[in-house]
Amino acid sequence: MAKKEKMQFVCTECGWTSPKWNGCCQSCGAWNTLEEVTPVANQAMKTFTNLSDKIHLISDISSENEIRYHTGSSELDRVLGGGLVKGSIVLLGGEPGIGKSTLLLQICQFMGKDYKILYISGEESGRQIKLRAERLGVISDNLYILTENDAQAICDTIYTVKPNIVIIDSIQTMQITQISSTPGSLTQVRECTNLFMHTAKTLEIPIFIVGHVNKDGAIAGPKVMEHIVDTVLFFEGERHMSYRILRAVKNRFGSTNEIGVFDMQEKGLQEVENPSQMLLAGRPLGVSGTCIACVMEGSRPILAEIQALVSKSGYSSPKRTATGFDYNRMSLLLAVLEKRFGLSYGALDVYLNIVGGFKLDEPAGDLPVALALYSSLTDKIIPDKLIAIGEIGLAGEVRNVSHIIKRVEEARRMGFETCIVPKQALTALPKSSQTLRIFGVDSLRQAFRVLAKLEIEKS
Repeated sequence: MAKKEKMQFVCTECGWTSPKWNGCCQSCGAWNTLEEVTPVANQAMKTFTNLSDKIHLISDISSENEIRYHTGSSELDRVLGGGLVKGSIVLLGGEPGIGKSTLLLQICQFMGKDYKILYISGEESGRQIKLRAERLGVISDNLYILTENDAQAICDTIYTVKPNIVIIDSIQTMQITQISSTPGSLTQVRECTNLFMHTAKTLEIPIFIVGHVNKDGAIAGPKVMEHIVDTVLFFEGERHMSYRILRAVKNRFGSTNEIGVFDMQEKGLQEVENPSQMLLAGRPLGVSGTCIACVMEGSRPILAEIQALVSKSGYSSPKRTATGFDYNRMSLLLAVLEKRFGLSYGALDVYLNIVGGFKLDEPAGDLPVALALYSSLTDKIIPDKLIAIGEIGLAGEVRNVSHIIKRVEEARRMGFETCIVPKQALTALPKSSQTLRIFGVDSLRQAFRVLAKLEIEKS
């Protein structure tokens, strides 16, 4: 009598396995996430295989035949590292309604001029895709639609039709019928991704895969899915704001530091060629508590407006809120301002906001944040044409940051007249930056003195 296979229960959130069902995952603490799966039976021992004839010297392997497809979107090409590589598999994730399907359907208009594109949807019907394409103005004779969620049948169709580019929307709706678990489970997502990966590499066809996110904001499914694919792109942005940022989390064919900026409009996603101008549009002038920062996103410097509001608290415990900036970092800067410079924030509410839904997550934003907090507390106005760049240490010192030349040049290009930078950076700045009035400071105290000096000169 054949021995009955033991069942296993796998958590769909973290992959923890258990021999019996539990209401709560013992690893991540999530509830009702354990699914029953059948373990794969041990396969018989394989015969000896000699692969020595497939071994090649790396110097003998040619890279001249690398092909990159231009998507028609310069922002997307920038994030991909110069274009879509032939035979690559790209995972595109983001919140619902952020613009994943919209972006992929829009690039079909440009790429459909020269290439055959197969758009596979497991969520929408062909009529729904047609209506969305008409709204976006996508009309192409080389765009083919397939509504199916059987991953094996889809791969068989790809082998038969041999399109130039494939789009899978989305991986959480795909399933392999031989696996008993439901679509979207850890096993299904992992095996379907692996199947599409082998198809892309065998036929050298680039495949876009759309991925949903879970309640924590990470791409739903096993982490191994992100290891299987070549590139992982992630859409960021607030639902109530029109601006979207496309960021490369992983890229085997380019840098992971580049970002693409888009504006969601009625006709779809529009590229934003000048993000600094976009983020500074409509900023208030002559108001305390605001300062301009310059952050580096890959090779691109971007100016962002920082707003701080310090007010009397109506509660026994003051409120602290940071939007677009690390809360713990804000608490650290408040502690430095109190301990080193005698400024009192203990009984006051503090609100910090990076305008435009932008996230400021690098040390170069410390100095402008500290100046904005100081300006709001003392009600002293920071000049509208002033920008601050620098990292702040626990002793209140201002430390140097990377790419200082690019940051200052971006400030000059955007019409700023005064720049406060770390004193160590003055020797690295070229003579072309002398059109700006640059102040080098060693500490926050010197930065406060610069603001006082500019206020006296203005009066």
